[in-house]
Amino acid sequence: MTNTLKCISPVDGSVYAERPVMAADDAARLIGRAREAQKAWAHRPLEERIALVKAGIARLNEMKDEVVPELAWQMGRPVRYGGEYGGLNERADYMAEIAARALAPIEIEDSDLFSRAIRREPHGVVLVIAPWNYPYMTAINTVVPALIAGNAVALKHATQTLLVGERIVRAFHEAGVPQEIFVNLFLDHAGTEELISGGRFNFVNFTGSVGGGQAIERAAAGTFTGLGLELGGKDPAYVMEDADIDWAVDGLMDGAMFNAGQCCCGIERLYVAEPLFDDFVEKAVAWVEKLKLGNPLEEATTLGPMANRRFAEVVHGQTEDAVAQGARALIDAKLFPQDDGGTYLMPQVLVGVNHQMRVMREESFGPVVGIMAVRDDEEALTLMNDSLYGLTASLWTADPDRAMRLGERIETGTVFMNRADYLDPALCWTGCKATGRGGALSEIGYHNLTRPKSYHLRKRKA
Repeated sequence: MTNTLKCISPVDGSVYAERPVMAADDAARLIGRAREAQKAWAHRPLEERIALVKAGIARLNEMKDEVVPELAWQMGRPVRYGGEYGGLNERADYMAEIAARALAPIEIEDSDLFSRAIRREPHGVVLVIAPWNYPYMTAINTVVPALIAGNAVALKHATQTLLVGERIVRAFHEAGVPQEIFVNLFLDHAGTEELISGGRFNFVNFTGSVGGGQAIERAAAGTFTGLGLELGGKDPAYVMEDADIDWAVDGLMDGAMFNAGQCCCGIERLYVAEPLFDDFVEKAVAWVEKLKLGNPLEEATTLGPMANRRFAEVVHGQTEDAVAQGARALIDAKLFPQDDGGTYLMPQVLVGVNHQMRVMREESFGPVVGIMAVRDDEEALTLMNDSLYGLTASLWTADPDRAMRLGERIETGTVFMNRADYLDPALCWTGCKATGRGGALSEIGYHNLTRPKSYHLRKRKA
């Protein structure tokens, strides 16, 4: 009997989509054809590859009326936000714009005696394993520069967003990208690991859980396959005594609650200078109380369901444990009668929390945030670094020099000042500790999707 992948919609618990799991041999044949076609793709002029990739993005934009409600059904993001097109287009445009510079040879010498240079070579076949929380943007982060750099790409999406990879690949094919060069794979975990351990790919980019990243590393062990891993996060923010409090509340509560808190770089723990603490908490609660939890297909909804019931259960458990240990939950459940104990999870703000509580240490990935008062920068720094993870940290102050001094001491991939939960395509998207390794976007993203190759050509005898 054929195994199937099923997307269970968080909207109503129905089976929204299903696809048969590919046999590993069938997937291997697709990958083999991609490998054969990759050399011809890499030899096309760079400008031609850029034009075809940009055409693929344009075709994907033409599908917006289908994509936005389809995404709401699959993972619950409200349609009012229009899908992921803003970030998707910004990232794709920037990576296309910098391609020639990022992939340009490093010329060391071109004399009558020697020609010496370092050139960038595509890896070959790149596997992109994309998550469900931002399934378009996270895939595009790697798909666009990988194709532009001359790689073939195999795309595998999470089962929760089963249709996304299929749609992206269709858009690129319809725009003229060769079918063999960009393929979509419907695989389960075992099939994916079998292909990786068999050395079928030259590079694997994975965005997902720490456990998933560990499984990828184990599968790739001994194959020398390059890996890029963006894993868990527990991103902190520090609001200093000189911060614009209204600006900070608006930015940080949005960073904590948008997409039902299901953001890689969402704000999950907040440290506020003691003089601002009471005022900040009062304004934060008022901000959250204005959210409207409900069906993501309705325009009025600002907070949709979590993508899966088990994700909501994790957040419920963390919150209940914290309250049992003395934390106070400040959002009244009566304001959110839509919370049904399933995927529709009310937002929550917790005070009286500490770092012995799961909600301040484990990744929540949901609409809950704990807020602690801190005496000074040193206490805030100690608490921010007291985490297994390091993706982003958000600092709120009127003093850029102070932010820089603190930022240099924070164990993180990105330091923000007076903003949060944003990915700048000109900067490297990277992390440290259990958040993973490697880097996407920026010129460094191109370097990770290619390998250096040196040319030392002697033209004549000395």
